[in-house]
Amino acid sequence: MECIGHYILHSDALKKDITYPDSAGFDEPDCPDLHGMMCQCDMHEDIKLEPSPHPHSMKKVVNIIIAVERLKHIKEMSSGKFCEDALLSFILENVIEERLVKPLNVSQTYSKSSRTLQCTICDKYKKTLVQSNKLNNEDLHLKAVTLSAGNIQYKVRFSMSTYLSSSPQNKGQPVCLAISNSNLYIACTESDGSSPILILKEVSGPLNTIKVGDPNGYDSLLFFRKETGTAYNTFESVKYPGWYISTAFDDWERVEMIQVPTDRTTNFTLED
Repeated sequence: MECIGHYILHSDALKKDITYPDSAGFDEPDCPDLHGMMCQCDMHEDIKLEPSPHPHSMKKVVNIIIAVERLKHIKEMSSGKFCEDALLSFILENVIEERLVKPLNVSQTYSKSSRTLQCTICDKYKKTLVQSNKLNNEDLHLKAVTLSAGNIQYKVRFSMSTYLSSSPQNKGQPVCLAISNSNLYIACTESDGSSPILILKEVSGPLNTIKVGDPNGYDSLLFFRKETGTAYNTFESVKYPGWYISTAFDDWERVEMIQVPTDRTTNFTLED
């Protein structure tokens, strides 16, 4: 009698009982030595599979069925007999174990580097980004304006911090854009479930590490800066892939997030 899991394999040909427990290890057959294990059984005898009343899993049922089907097709030895220890080895080798490996759900992390660039930002039409005065319930935001020499003081100066990603991507350099000497950062966020918009977000404290899905929404401050051509840069939202910082052709239009292609420009130059 051969016991596999909670199923019992009966063979009139076996001269001894061999037990295969559910545990991870396997007990050696109760034979005094190798010569004693060379008991023989007639493979022409019927093999019967009977269910045990104990609980069992579908995986074990499948394992046993496969083992029995393969056992039926074993080539007979020259003597027409099959060694008991070889039979045991065959059964053990054909018990299939399955393990399900689940990947860890690890959030993407961005760590601040020591490299920070102080600059102003202009679009390809030479318009400069300036901070708009807050009116009524309007969010703090930026506008693009062509400044004359006498109004150069209205240029917004940015402190662009660079970050390192825990899983590098080929989308560009992760950066945060803060208005110098302030706690205001450019952020790409949603408003009332609408399309992503660009605002200036107040942040207190250092942003040394930012995780995707940050409960404070700090991942909205991250952008992939990518150089295009020899002079231009694009800024794609990390939180909302495919959405870019853009400006209109006309002056005094709000700086917005858009998906390309569009009549707005997403190309910018960084100036000292």
